[in-house]
Amino acid sequence: MEPELAIHEFLEYVVVQLIQHPEDAGVIHEKDGDRHLYTIRLHPDDAGRVIGRNGKTISAIRSLAIASAQKHGIRVDVELEEDDKDED
Repeated sequence: MEPELAIHEFLEYVVVQLIQHPEDAGVIHEKDGDRHLYTIRLHPDDAGRVIGRNGKTISAIRSLAIASAQKHGIRVDVELEEDDKDED
């Protein structure tokens, strides 16, 4: 399996385990030069669960993704994007 795909699947798996609205979540992978950008899209109610207290959860997720990428000689960034849907 390609390392880019493995990191993508890892991020999807971890995020889905933490959130309450998995139907509104997803991971988008984009390549910009030699860097791979993974954007985690979330329902607004789930952002706090993924960020964690003082950002520790998202920091740990980023650290694992970066460690895996370094092992395979690639560079990655992991960002969060909240879905802007209005709840009525």
